[in-house]
Amino acid sequence: MLTAALVPLAGCGRKPPRAQAIPPGATVLALGDSLTSGVGASAETAYPAVLQRLTGWKVVNAGVSGDTSAGALQRLPGLLQQHRPALVIVSIGGNDFLRRQSASATRTNVHRICADAKAGGAQVLLVAIPELTILATLGQLSDHAMFEDIAKELEVPLHRKGWSGVLADAKLRSDNIHANAAGYELFTQGLVDTLKDTGLLAR
Repeated sequence: MLTAALVPLAGCGRKPPRAQAIPPGATVLALGDSLTSGVGASAETAYPAVLQRLTGWKVVNAGVSGDTSAGALQRLPGLLQQHRPALVIVSIGGNDFLRRQSASATRTNVHRICADAKAGGAQVLLVAIPELTILATLGQLSDHAMFEDIAKELEVPLHRKGWSGVLADAKLRSDNIHANAAGYELFTQGLVDTLKDTGLLAR
């Protein structure tokens, strides 16, 4: 099992594409499932609320517990029209994996979500989701490779090892698949580091 000292939540390795800084007060859409909505903690400690506190952005929590990539894709046009976000943070796919849905369909949906958000005028940050493996049941989580591939294809920045790092540590979880308040806080701190590294958030 990983410890916090061994989990650089901001990720490492190849530098992601540079982006345009999102100014304070701008609207940011956090699209996802229960990890975005904040299951396992209070609304004030869900990651979008923490991100708003740390950045000064207006972060819309568009997380729906139990949602799949297909559901998020269906919801996206209405959310883009309603909120006109400067940035969309895409964190979806975990329920697809848990329900053993087609990996190719999940990949297509996540790709389309990112592409459609870009086409709608928003910048995009993709968040890698842990792969469901035998090792994952033992607490040894790693990001699914499809997220790296999608980020490269669309030239969008990727936040690596965020959920993998948090959910590998029992002290940061409320149950086997959700973070607790401390986990969401640590995830968001790593996310902020990635936002700064990519230029989406001014240092």
